[in-house]
Amino acid sequence: MKLIPTGEMTLGPFFPREFAQGANDLTVLEGHKARGELIEVSGRITQLDGRPLDNVVVEIWQADSRGRYDAPDLAAVEGRLPHINFLLLYSGLMRQLQTVMFFELGADPVLDAVPVARRELLVAKRLTGGYRFDIRLRGETETPFFDD
Repeated sequence: MKLIPTGEMTLGPFFPREFAQGANDLTVLEGHKARGELIEVSGRITQLDGRPLDNVVVEIWQADSRGRYDAPDLAAVEGRLPHINFLLLYSGLMRQLQTVMFFELGADPVLDAVPVARRELLVAKRLTGGYRFDIRLRGETETPFFDD
C-alpha cells in the first residue's frame, strides 16, 4: 500500500501540478481586479557574499484594500502599517523563513518588536513606478526574520 503524505505530515506549501492561466497575477482576486493602488515590487534574495539564490519559492500575501486577509478569521490587526508578508522556501534551509516588508517606518506591533537599529532593513526603497525590497539571508545587513 502506497502512503501519501498529508498536510500535517510534511512541510508545505502544496502546489497543483500546473497553474491555471493568470494564477500568479496578484492584481486579480476571484476574477475581479484588486482594489487599491497597484504596485510593483522587485528585489533579490542574496547569500552572505551577495550572490543571489536561485530556485527559491517565495510566497507573498498581504491584506486587501480594507486591511483584511482572504481567509476566515484573519482580519488585519488594528494599528498595523501597510505591509507585505514573504515566506521563503529553499532546499538549503531547514525551515521556512518569514519576513515582512513595510513601506515606511512608524508604529506597528511587528516592527516595534525589531531592534530600532534594524528596522530600516524591513522598509522597501521607493522607486519610480514601484518599490525594491532585497532579502539578505546572512551578514550585518541580514533581513530580520520572524517565527510563525
